[in-house]
Amino acid sequence: MLFRMYTRWIDKKGYNCQIIDYQPGDEAGIKGATLRVSGVNCYGFMKVESGVHRLVRISPYNASGKRHTSFASVFVYPEIKDEIKINIDESDLRIDVYRASGAGGQHVNKTSSAVRITHLPTGVVVQCQQEPSQHRNKEIAFKVLKSRLYQLEKESRDKKMQTLHDGKDDIAWGSQIRSYVLHPYRMVKDHRTDFEMGDVDRVLNGDLDPFIEGVLLS
Repeated sequence: MLFRMYTRWIDKKGYNCQIIDYQPGDEAGIKGATLRVSGVNCYGFMKVESGVHRLVRISPYNASGKRHTSFASVFVYPEIKDEIKINIDESDLRIDVYRASGAGGQHVNKTSSAVRITHLPTGVVVQCQQEPSQHRNKEIAFKVLKSRLYQLEKESRDKKMQTLHDGKDDIAWGSQIRSYVLHPYRMVKDHRTDFEMGDVDRVLNGDLDPFIEGVLLS
């Protein structure tokens, strides 16, 4: 039911959807499914759907016709490309030259060959004075700067992914974000905003925008 609801919502939004993995249940339904969705702002909208979804209905698999409660976990995460490209804008750099100190031959303290580069947006500072040529020291310092900025970006991406996975660990039964009740009354309720809609069929047919927008605006 969730798979159908989401694929209908994706279709209504005009997003592209690719089924990566689909595991049928042992008797009926779905054990799990993975969808790859692409389109403008799709992650911004869909990320609020991460959490536990609760369904209450008369079970079609119970001969006694008893009410049954079931749960499904939804996890939404962005697709992150492996490659990291570091583009350094010259206007973001402050380059200082100064006289080298320490061992280095006759040029030490006679010419301003040492180079210090400060990347203003991040505050990263690198310097080089090992070569007698200012041009060569600048070249080396620039390479070191690029490596440090690469490491900063990698650490930032790793931190974001860890935050996402930490959020996934918090998904547990009893912490549902939304309930779909088909019996004894009919209503869909988002427990984060208390927004309710009585037209359950409309929601299960993919009309999720009121719920998504409600969370984003809360």
